[in-house]
Amino acid sequence: MNILSVLIWFSGIAFVYFGLNCFYSEFIKSEFVRYNLAGFRKLTGLLQLCGAIGLLLGLYFNTIILFLASTGLFLLMLGGFIVRLKIKDSFMQSFPSFGFSFLNLFIAIKTLETFF
Repeated sequence: MNILSVLIWFSGIAFVYFGLNCFYSEFIKSEFVRYNLAGFRKLTGLLQLCGAIGLLLGLYFNTIILFLASTGLFLLMLGGFIVRLKIKDSFMQSFPSFGFSFLNLFIAIKTLETFF
C-alpha cells in the first residue's frame, strides 16, 4: 500500500466518522447552530458520507470517482474553513477544516498526476 492509498483511507474513514456525527452528535448539532448554519447540518453530513464512499470506491474501481470525491471534500472543507474564519474561531479550532481541505486537495492533485 503506497502513501496515497493510506491518505485516501485515512480521509475516507475520517469522513465516515464526521458524516455520521452530523446526524447523531449533540456537539455537532450545537456547532452548526453556533455557525448559524443549522439547516445545513444534515446536508453536510450526507456530502461527507458521499465523499468518503467516493474516495474508497474510487481508489479501487474508478479514478474519476476518486478525483471527484476528493475535489468535493476539498471544496466542502474549504467552505468549512471560511466559515470558521468568518465567525473568528481560533487557529486550533480552524485547523482541522484547513488540514482536511489541504489533504483532499493533495489527493485530487496526486490522483490527476498518477492516473491521468
